[in-house]
Amino acid sequence: MFVSFILLGTCVFFFMLCLKCHRPKNFPPGPFPLPILGNLLNLNLDNPIGDFERLRKCYGNVYSLFIGPKLAVVINGVQAMKEAMITKAVDFAGRPQDIFLSHLTRNGTVLADYGPSWKEHRRFAAMTFRNFGLGTQSMEQSVLGEIQYTMETLEQSIGTTMSPQVMFHHAASNIICQVLFGTRYDYDDNFIKVVVQGFKENSKIANGPWAMLYDSVPIIRNLPLPFMKAFKNNETSTNLVTGLVTEHKETRVPGQPRDFIDCYLDELDEGGDNNSSFCEDRLIRFALDLHYAATDTTSNTLLTGFLYLTTYPHVQERCQQEIDRALEMKDHARYDDRHDMPYVQAVIHEVQRIANVAPLSVYHCTTTDTTLMGYSLPRGTVIIQNLTSVLNEEEQWKFPHEFNPENFLNDQGEFVKPEAFMPFSAGPRKCLGDGLARMELFLIMVTLLRRFKFVWPEDAGQPDYTPVYGVTLSPKPYCMKVQPRDTQ
Repeated sequence: MFVSFILLGTCVFFFMLCLKCHRPKNFPPGPFPLPILGNLLNLNLDNPIGDFERLRKCYGNVYSLFIGPKLAVVINGVQAMKEAMITKAVDFAGRPQDIFLSHLTRNGTVLADYGPSWKEHRRFAAMTFRNFGLGTQSMEQSVLGEIQYTMETLEQSIGTTMSPQVMFHHAASNIICQVLFGTRYDYDDNFIKVVVQGFKENSKIANGPWAMLYDSVPIIRNLPLPFMKAFKNNETSTNLVTGLVTEHKETRVPGQPRDFIDCYLDELDEGGDNNSSFCEDRLIRFALDLHYAATDTTSNTLLTGFLYLTTYPHVQERCQQEIDRALEMKDHARYDDRHDMPYVQAVIHEVQRIANVAPLSVYHCTTTDTTLMGYSLPRGTVIIQNLTSVLNEEEQWKFPHEFNPENFLNDQGEFVKPEAFMPFSAGPRKCLGDGLARMELFLIMVTLLRRFKFVWPEDAGQPDYTPVYGVTLSPKPYCMKVQPRDTQ
């Protein structure tokens, strides 16, 4: 009798699980789910990008998956992406809250759900960045100033083989540090080393199998499993930024902000509005969000760029010829000089396309019951943007599966940007720092290519372009040789 009761209970339990793994009416199709696991066995959790493409071929540009017991919709291709992120932008502007990344960042601004608090902080950040010269000559000087330290590192490496990973990560970090904290750090400074290393580790964890299990099986969240390393890294970074905020509170002059932190503290001083979402806790989280977003994507794009420039020497040489012509009598490059360098612009954009640094962007969710490509999506549906499908879409690119700057040049050799170019996503959740990233990529690549030649080492074997998967994609570690150029 007891055994029968246990069997009956087990059957009821699995029946309820099967009911939970049920797609609503007129929902996007997808593979059959298993109880508890959903469709996790359909994915290589170490790197599911190839599986997303395989499922797209089976089920179309809009399909669904069970991530554990939770339903998610994967959107692919330009048409579906534009409908969701631009035409119906507000409907798709939410963020899922009960997942690893939202818990890790304590729903910081990037992961905050769509609503008044997120709008307040987004508006404040955009205004503050403008006030500190984002996209202007003053920001150019900050970027060019940091490039001098990068060139010193390269000068010391002339005639030798060097690894550029740390150099580019620290350069990108320092540029945003000047905006956020009013400070640049030596490349061996403990702050920059600890924070950048923590970001790199957390990126791999967040898009790895342990984060997926964290999202799918809530009962394991407090167990001492590998995802706990990310929370430890986050605590360390939070303590470092808390120290910076404390220093700012002691040294600031109200109304005369030196950087982003001072601006936020001024906003707190104005106070009086009990409904305001601004608080010191949010400031610390906001600063870490912005630092991570501005460091990892830019540095990994630069690493990808120089990997291809060293292994496609004809592309590097053509860039240098155009740079020499455009900057002939100038001391240094200006961001406006990009208009005189169509080929260089094409190369930089092709690097961004091929780097595909945020292949799944950041998960969205629907803010209301809505539709997409004829399917019905209830409010709260998790949305995964497969940006790989857009950046490699065969109908959109002349050479979708190879590195070729001709993807951004017309028949007259003029720079053109296809609508499928969405490395920063699109709509209200588009990357806040895309303007700074574009400026950094242009000024850094042009300045370094004007001064140096970069060569793939003879003893390095064949280059491996396969990226390391994480929240952002990064090239596998590589080395390059640095040679001076005679530009006279």
